[in-house]
This record gives sequence, structure tokens and C-alpha cells, in this order.
Amino acid sequence: MPSVAPFEAHHQRYEAWFEKHEAAYISELLALRPFVPWQGRGIEIGVGSGRFAAPLGVQVGVDPSPAMLVHAALRGIEVVEGVAENLPFADGSFDHALVVTTLCFVDSPEKMLVEVLRVLKPGGRLVMGFIDRESAMGQEYLAHQTENVFYREATFYSADEVARLLLAAGFSIDDWGQTLAHPLRETREIEPVQPGRGQCAFVVVAAARLG
Repeated sequence: MPSVAPFEAHHQRYEAWFEKHEAAYISELLALRPFVPWQGRGIEIGVGSGRFAAPLGVQVGVDPSPAMLVHAALRGIEVVEGVAENLPFADGSFDHALVVTTLCFVDSPEKMLVEVLRVLKPGGRLVMGFIDRESAMGQEYLAHQTENVFYREATFYSADEVARLLLAAGFSIDDWGQTLAHPLRETREIEPVQPGRGQCAFVVVAAARLG
């Protein structure tokens, strides 16, 4: 069971991050936007306060933190309390799924991806956004991990590791995108999305359920 205590106790602090780092947040949104379908029914797994689901048109959000779900509901998201490794939805419920900076918090990425595969329709799309552990920002997060109330128990992954997890779960990888080429403290301008991976901190991967 993921630790929800930091998000319950510090949900206002979580929200304040997006205001403080608005350029980085919008850069992440713009990196995700080309990969998230407008059509069909979508779910964000680890929806948090709805900062990504709402502007990206994702209708449903699941999260283990009731406090975060209150924020998401106020942003118009249909919210459900639950964990990524045991999604409370029937098989084939969604056309697409969004997972943004959630991978590092789940107990089992493998189980989460099996569940995502299950709730997606055949051919459904999964879009994941994450901080690449091998990037300068990822290394900075690791160096100061014990100081961050949210990331103390997080497990960061490299883009290569995420690719292996997706393929092992039964997804095919369609495309990659990336943004945030500079340290967070230096990011004051919105950055465009770049193709591929390996040069920036925030990486987006689009994958499809086979069959």
C-alpha cells in the first residue's frame, strides 16, 4: 500500500508547487498534450489534485489520497479512491490511460501495468510521464530525496527501465517525448516538447495495449 500520509498532510503544499513552478508545469502539460487522445473515455491513475487530468480532458481519476481527490473533484474529475495495483474498474473500461509522476510512488510498477492493461480496451493507449532518474534533475532529486516530504519513499526509474517494464507487461511503445532540459531552479520559461528521450528530465512515453 503506497504511503498517502504526505499527500494527506501536505496537499496544500503539493498544490503550491504548481504555482511556484508554473513554467515547468506548463512545459510538462505541453509535452503530454500531443500523446493524450481527445476522444474516448480516459482515466488518470494517481490523479492527485487533477492538475493533469483536467486540462488534458481525462474524465476519471483514481488515487489513494482522499484529500487530493477533493481537489480533483473540484476540477471536474470523476474521482474514485483506489490504488494503481488494484484498480476498481471492470476489464476494458477505458480507451486511454494517463500516468504522470505516479510510477515512482507505486509499490509495484509491474502490477500497476498489468492493471492498466486490464482496464484498457484492446488497442487502448497508455501515456506515461515521469522524471528520468538518469537526468540532471533526477539525480538532484535523488541527492536530496530525504529532504523532500513527498519523495522520501519514492523509487525513480530511467527511461530504459520504463521501456522494459512496458514491454514486459505486454505494451507496444509508439513514441517518446521530453522536456525540462534545465534544473528546476533555472526553469523560468516554458520549454517546448522535444522528440525522443535522454536529453531532458521529464519524459513522456506513449504505448498501446496489444490485442
